[in-house]
Amino acid sequence: MAERFSTFGDFWPFYLREHARPATRAVHIAGTWAAVAVFLAGLLAGPWWLVLAAPLVGYGCAWISHMTIERNRPATFTYPAWSLLGDLRLAWLAATGRLGAELRRNGL
Repeated sequence: MAERFSTFGDFWPFYLREHARPATRAVHIAGTWAAVAVFLAGLLAGPWWLVLAAPLVGYGCAWISHMTIERNRPATFTYPAWSLLGDLRLAWLAATGRLGAELRRNGL
């Protein structure tokens, strides 16, 4: 039975544990930024279908990393909104140089 969370704050340490391997995090971060770029390109310049393709880019990278690197089930299937928020937070922390401190704070 999967853990149940009532807040994103409770979910976040679980999210980090599910992304314990550096390679998994790297693929997630790259996939998240690629999805953001594809989404913005579709929104601002077109074609419109890029907006729809953005989640496929981001989640495709994430799910492949879970299957091949981390070897666990993506939390997206149980917590889709919080997983998206987790992906965005992970990418932002990495981009701002604060991911290492956050991982240490959460025992990783």
